[in-house]
Amino acid sequence: MSPTHNLDRLREELIQCRRCPRLVAWREKVAREKRAAYRDDEYWGRPVPGFGDPVASVMVVGLAPAAHGANRTGRMFTGDRAGDWLYGAMHRAGFANQPLSRDRDDGLVLKGAYVTAGVRCAPPGNRPTTGERDRCADFLRREVEIMWERLHTIVALGGFAHAVVLRALADRGVAIPRPRPKFGHGAEVDLGKVVLLGSYHPSQQNTFTGKLTEEMFDEVWERAAERVRGSRR
Repeated sequence: MSPTHNLDRLREELIQCRRCPRLVAWREKVAREKRAAYRDDEYWGRPVPGFGDPVASVMVVGLAPAAHGANRTGRMFTGDRAGDWLYGAMHRAGFANQPLSRDRDDGLVLKGAYVTAGVRCAPPGNRPTTGERDRCADFLRREVEIMWERLHTIVALGGFAHAVVLRALADRGVAIPRPRPKFGHGAEVDLGKVVLLGSYHPSQQNTFTGKLTEEMFDEVWERAAERVRGSRR
């Protein structure tokens, strides 16, 4: 079966998931009560599937959906400032046809890239528990499995994503060095078939304080684009 078919099947399974009672209660509470600015919106309020090119060679892994971002819109990194940063950078690097991501019907198309997360439901305070992380791990592992043939670069947005990617790759049979590679912005871990690139998460906390600048983020995405160009030679 094709990657598109398998990802579609995984999506249908994922959006029905209710494995984590705390996350189910929170995502649905947020969807009912809403933020005043979005009071007329119909919130998604379910687990958020991955988004992008099913035959991508670059996978982007974040932490979890934002309560009033992807939990509202139903698409990864859509409807919040972190998404503006991510898709803006991906657009400049040639992975996205437009720089903004407002809703599922805004025309955004990714080429050669697929965006997902370690946890699929919005967690209170953006902090999933260890158990919630572990119960969600199988979804990322299966996405990696489905896309494995073409996949050569994974961009981990933050330390949490870096850790769950290493676990998913280990489950896939990739040999992970000991001691385990540490997360760092701009860090590059060569794991044979795939390279793991680290970047600070484009959260407001990081971008407002200058911990992550546009130039720093663009450097990571230029490296990802460079690897795509190299794979075509």
